[in-house]
Amino acid sequence: MTRTDPALPAVAHDPAAHRFSLAVDGHQAVLDYLPRDGAMVITHTGVPEAIGGRGIAAQLTRAALAHARQAGIKVVPECSYAAAFMQRHGEYADLLG
Repeated sequence: MTRTDPALPAVAHDPAAHRFSLAVDGHQAVLDYLPRDGAMVITHTGVPEAIGGRGIAAQLTRAALAHARQAGIKVVPECSYAAAFMQRHGEYADLLG
């Protein structure tokens, strides 16, 4: 997995909750998704303001996209952040569903 900031902990994945998360300085950042028609639909990316600006949303998104790639599934970015991220990073274009 690619890390934006090596000082940040690894992203945790809770498949039962359909969530990737990262706890930093007592704050929880999350990326939520739903499985739909064999794809991962990213519905929300949230990073508390107190820990913003450190690349945490990007780290969560990269972890979700790496999971989708490994699982062989497409991604539907309904979350505006995830959509913009995938548009900026062409290396993930093959995952768009």
